[in-house]
Amino acid sequence: MTDVATVPDRASVGRIFRALLLRDIYVARRELPYFLVRTTLQPLMFIVVFGALLPRMGFVRANYGSALLPGVLAVGLAFSSVQSVALPMVQDFGWTREIEDRLLAPVPMQLIVIEKVVVGIVQGLIAALFILPVARLIMGPIPALSVSNFGLVLLVTLLSASAFSTLGLLMGTAISPQQIGLMFSVIVAPMIFFGCAYYPWQALAVAPVIKYAVLINPLVYVAEGMRAVLTPDLPHMPLAAVMLALIAITALFWTLGFRSFTKRAIS
Repeated sequence: MTDVATVPDRASVGRIFRALLLRDIYVARRELPYFLVRTTLQPLMFIVVFGALLPRMGFVRANYGSALLPGVLAVGLAFSSVQSVALPMVQDFGWTREIEDRLLAPVPMQLIVIEKVVVGIVQGLIAALFILPVARLIMGPIPALSVSNFGLVLLVTLLSASAFSTLGLLMGTAISPQQIGLMFSVIVAPMIFFGCAYYPWQALAVAPVIKYAVLINPLVYVAEGMRAVLTPDLPHMPLAAVMLALIAITALFWTLGFRSFTKRAIS
């Protein structure tokens, strides 16, 4: 007769998953000031310089902030999500080997990975909720800004955070600890500058080759999605295309990331 005490039921699996999630959220809450500085300082500096100072000096158009704000918000959201998963994953597999303790938990390996991705999504939402009001205070009134359709704003934010959390899973399991610094230099910097964060995608019509080449960059869809829901009267990609792209990106990075995680865990 099978000893049912050795088989975790749904309730126990749920409690274990919740405990893992609350543990990571507690750690993130304790380090919240450092997290906000690490993930929002650069976007907010761009807001100060390009959204407040240069328009007042007359070097850029006054309405440039309307195109800039959604893109800067996308940068903060995306890279807080990716860092929140990639950096702890690199540590868990590298220096601390904490991942071994998690793998001993009586839950499927897939749930352990989902928990890490959920933490990244939560931290991406926190970064977005911090950047948006602060940027609005710095820049002053933005006529094109609208948050009337809060449901769509939340949906695009969740899809964006999911896409970059799963990217963090892939990066954190596929790259060794010695190369993590190089990763952000080689991958993150080009992703930001060619991610339509500081200019609308449609403005790249002046360079057609670049306009279509940047479509491989997942940040493009986050930035254009934010423009579609926050500044809907300004040029942006069709929202349906953005959401389908973010779903496809999430599925792709999840598949590759979970495969990489499984390979590292078994080895």
